[in-house]
Amino acid sequence: MTRAANRWTGAALAAIAFTALAPAAQARPATLPAIFPAPATMTLGDGTLTLGRSVTLIVAPGTEPETATLVRDLLSQAGVTDIVTARRLPAALDGPTIVIGPDSAALVREALSRSKASPDDAPEGYTLATHASGQGGLITVAGHDADGLFHAAQTLRQLLTRQTIPALTIRDHPAMPIRGTIEGFYGKPWSMTDRTKHLDFLGQMKANTYVYSPKDDPFARDKWREPYPAATLAGLGTLAARAKANHVNFVYAISPGPSICFSDPADEQALLRKFAALRGIGVHSFYVALDDIEYQKWNCEADKAAFGPSGAQAAGVAQSKLLNAVQADLLKQDPASRPLIMVPTEYYDAKESPYKAALRANLNPRIVVQWTGTDVVPPAISVPDAKAATKAFGRKTLLWDNYPVNDYASSAGRLLLAPYAKREAGLSTELTGILSNPMNQEAPSRVAVTGVLAFGWNDKGYDAQRTWHYAARDLAGGDTRATAALLQLFDTQHLAPTFGSQPWQEQAPRLKALLDHVREALADGDERERRAALAELHAKADALADAPDTIRAGVVDPAFAEQAAPWLEAMQLWGRALQQTAAGLEAADKGNAAATRYFADAKRIAAQAAAVQSIKGAVRFDGPIKIADGVLDTFIADAPGLIAVTAKP
Repeated sequence: MTRAANRWTGAALAAIAFTALAPAAQARPATLPAIFPAPATMTLGDGTLTLGRSVTLIVAPGTEPETATLVRDLLSQAGVTDIVTARRLPAALDGPTIVIGPDSAALVREALSRSKASPDDAPEGYTLATHASGQGGLITVAGHDADGLFHAAQTLRQLLTRQTIPALTIRDHPAMPIRGTIEGFYGKPWSMTDRTKHLDFLGQMKANTYVYSPKDDPFARDKWREPYPAATLAGLGTLAARAKANHVNFVYAISPGPSICFSDPADEQALLRKFAALRGIGVHSFYVALDDIEYQKWNCEADKAAFGPSGAQAAGVAQSKLLNAVQADLLKQDPASRPLIMVPTEYYDAKESPYKAALRANLNPRIVVQWTGTDVVPPAISVPDAKAATKAFGRKTLLWDNYPVNDYASSAGRLLLAPYAKREAGLSTELTGILSNPMNQEAPSRVAVTGVLAFGWNDKGYDAQRTWHYAARDLAGGDTRATAALLQLFDTQHLAPTFGSQPWQEQAPRLKALLDHVREALADGDERERRAALAELHAKADALADAPDTIRAGVVDPAFAEQAAPWLEAMQLWGRALQQTAAGLEAADKGNAAATRYFADAKRIAAQAAAVQSIKGAVRFDGPIKIADGVLDTFIADAPGLIAVTAKP
């Protein structure tokens, strides 16, 4: 669990008053819960359940001990103080009973039958059924496999945040086989603490893949032939173990492209030795990155002799030869190993080319190919786009979505906190999965990554705005005031740039709507409308100025506040500048000459806000922090001209 998630299931849940399991007739009306990612199907039944202090827990044979322990912890955090164990279902449900286990177990199937539910038999699938019965009730947590059972426990975690649990049936499984993140950005890598927390977060969100591929790890790139120092290797082993505990596949990526000699057996063996060393510490999935390299010239003369003159087609042939050999060795070492993943040199479009044709003709079909969409940072991705990629590469691709990564020039000074959007429902039919490339800031990355993971789980049932709000609540540990403060910040960091001049998501849409309303009221409204609009402006300015203190108060995950520190500092100053602007407009509207002083103060504070700098070395491009730029700064600059500042006689 993440620290934020622990607060969900700790302090937030402990605050809920749990009494006895209430009979359905006396319970509150059932309401459909909000579960993220959205389940494939969720149907309400009759009645509601309220957990008491004591429950009976039945763990079916075949249940992983770690998952059983997780369920026990969740119940304890929800206020259950007495967990009684049993081996069979009682004839009469005279108290709360929870059954957990694989859906192949007879005990679990009996429990599902009592709830009139059937198993979900898809990979990673699960069924969670709750049944209210007089003074008793039954909760069945059934997984089709070990991963599915773990996912079911994560859904139970969310249900336990409610004061009452409705009778319902959830049958759920992921739409895409691969869902997760790739730590593939340039600049400062995440710390081991960041990675540990991120793996917990991925487990909570039912993700199943994390790719270790920091561009600044020298032993994965410039020094790829060299073995890792023992301490570093041990640290990676610890991460791999944490990933396994969260049912996340830890994938090790290497980037040999800048120096490899494709035809040299020694380089091939160097790759295999590196993978063997990682296999020795518990890593069983591997990835070769060939992005951001020059393929118009060989790194060695031997490649020219082996593959002919350099060029796109020859590069595709050479890369295929090496990767096919690596894939063959992985299967030799472990017949049950997962497919090798590669990112091609041409990774950012689906246009036909000699390079893609060479991969299509020569690359082992088992090998997974990554693709970033129609551009490096695509403004949108449609099903036809993905179909074109399937045709170009000769297989369904694994989407490397460069959002919310902020390691390129046009993202300088920004946290990318807009909801995950403009990816078409139905992409699951043409993709083998989605990996998000996050920001240098791990905790703020969870805002957008939550959306990526929810979309990968259920693209057809995905709701961008509702998932965005859930991400805020999760970071806030369920605290309403802190959630609202985070959403204020998110709106000021809504702009999502591309490599071109046009962003793919607009900046501060909620703030802009309010400021546009104020402009319109001042231009065309009567006195009542102007006063009402200015009152809204005052409230918004106060909210912007106060939000940083709320976020820094300790309820929100402290890692978020630490990593977003300069943005919080700048946001507070911009909020104070807007407070002075609102006071100036109100004074001007009343004919009070003090408006000039308010506007001057606003200009001075805005200049201070605009001068706040990013944390040195924390991102690839240092520079001034941007807060609702083009919206908030423009309004503050324009405000003195919206009402003539003249004192009334």
